[in-house]
Amino acid sequence: MAPLYFKKPWLKEYEPSVKPNIDIKYNNVLEMFQASLRRKPNSPCIGYFEDSLTYQQVDQESSALASAFVELGLKPGGRVGIYLQNVPQWMITQLASWKAGGIAVCLNPMLKERELSYHIKDSGLTILVCLESLYDEVVSKVRSQVDIPVVITTNELLYLSKRIPDMLKGVVSRKFSSCHDYSQLIRVHSGQSLATPVLSLDDTAMLTYTSGTTGVPKGACNTHRNVVFNSNLVCHWFHLSDRDIIMAPAPLFHITGSITGAGAGYASGCPVILFCRFDPSEFLRLIEYWKVTYLVGAVTVFIACINHPDMKKYDVSSVIKLNSGGAPVSAATQLQVEQAFGNILHIGYGLTESTAPCILTPFGKKGPVDKKFGSLSIGVPACNVECRIVSTENGEEVDFGIAGELLVRGPMIVPGYWRKPEETANTIENGWLHTGDVAIMDKDGYVYIVDRIKDMIIASGYKVYPREVEDVLYSHPSVREAAVVGVPDKYRGETVKAYVALKQGSDVTPAELIEYCKKKLAAYKYPRQVEIIDEVPKNASGKFLRRELRAIEKKTRYGENGELSKAKIPNRL
Repeated sequence: MAPLYFKKPWLKEYEPSVKPNIDIKYNNVLEMFQASLRRKPNSPCIGYFEDSLTYQQVDQESSALASAFVELGLKPGGRVGIYLQNVPQWMITQLASWKAGGIAVCLNPMLKERELSYHIKDSGLTILVCLESLYDEVVSKVRSQVDIPVVITTNELLYLSKRIPDMLKGVVSRKFSSCHDYSQLIRVHSGQSLATPVLSLDDTAMLTYTSGTTGVPKGACNTHRNVVFNSNLVCHWFHLSDRDIIMAPAPLFHITGSITGAGAGYASGCPVILFCRFDPSEFLRLIEYWKVTYLVGAVTVFIACINHPDMKKYDVSSVIKLNSGGAPVSAATQLQVEQAFGNILHIGYGLTESTAPCILTPFGKKGPVDKKFGSLSIGVPACNVECRIVSTENGEEVDFGIAGELLVRGPMIVPGYWRKPEETANTIENGWLHTGDVAIMDKDGYVYIVDRIKDMIIASGYKVYPREVEDVLYSHPSVREAAVVGVPDKYRGETVKAYVALKQGSDVTPAELIEYCKKKLAAYKYPRQVEIIDEVPKNASGKFLRRELRAIEKKTRYGENGELSKAKIPNRL
């Protein structure tokens, strides 16, 4: 590590019980799961709405499914695609793929035909486990274009016995002659188990795809080392044990849900509560029902809760460990969440390539706010992590308090992308992950994300970071969501535009929001345009999609054929 960051000033911010370095106890994720199985075989492993499956049941179901995988032709190192919502079959299929010596391919259930075809071809998967509804809508069409040797279908009602929740009342079970049925495969192979596979820490456990914000999506090779380490890191940092109950609102296909949900559950031996897909009413109800203690989600999850009309009807006092990652959090939003839940909202940071968290706010502490940019700190480098900030122009290390690109190295960083050596070399150098995020670190080791390098706006030659403008907008009492982008401007080159979603009942005008920002930001930073929208577009993990807003703006200005059309430009301040 370079001299400036060698002393790791952040270590003094750790809780006394948190170690600077933690050991990797298991050779693979299966060993980690089996350790919890031996400790508490009859305790819940998965909660699904009001139902549950014990560790022993999950072990038996996954062993039967693994036997079916091998019979259906899965070889060691073969890829199993998981194209499901947050249902128990997701975790069972993931475990089964490892028991068969394979690799789990995490697929977003919102992928459409073209996107799914790409992921299938890129990963070379041989087995796809999907929802019956997704087979009917998407997979059946993809099969006419791409070879998928084996497709296994299931539905959201499986493993429910107590009641059918409102969100699933329209679901019906369907069978397809060209597919294998998940339940039948488990019945046929019930009681069977395979010889323990030889899986090393350096073997790929999962292919988790990046969102493809630059170019096509890339499959990050999250190894067993990456998954075991970071699952245990989450437990160590937040003091999770088998007495905790984890709520998993983040999609399991996303690295956040896979590690802070499923992985942390396997590591700690506590149950992971699933509820198919996010719904704020069901989410709040199940927190009360299960007495959830640990909750991690994107800030949009928390925003949905604190703005829900029934928030105060539910008892959420059991949640004593709150964590947010995946999208920026403003200081104003953090305060609102803390007032609603009664405990500190800890901010964290990670990427697909860092197998979820690599920077975390120390448990029990609130991160500081940077005086220059107004950004809330994302925390300090976590256990075993090396971190430094380098110039975006020449790659040389910059001093504390100076903005540059954030680089991270540690046992959670993936070795590379699936079959993409050039992209790997461009992103990971000597183990250092180039995050693409502009950040600063203060002298105490707290890190602040200023913005993505590619999202930076150059207005009249000045650099404007959208995150700073968004933080100011979030401090306005009427603003629920805010996303800022750069749009073309004849005079300034680019100018700042804000898309804002308002809280229910608010009637603030664009002009008032512009004036509000004008008082709090330098002249070149405040937005010249504000557009009120119903909701900011976001991906499944809750991250705002600024690229979609830029695309909408371009289409509005230039029309379908790319020609400038004044008729399509609405009146804006």
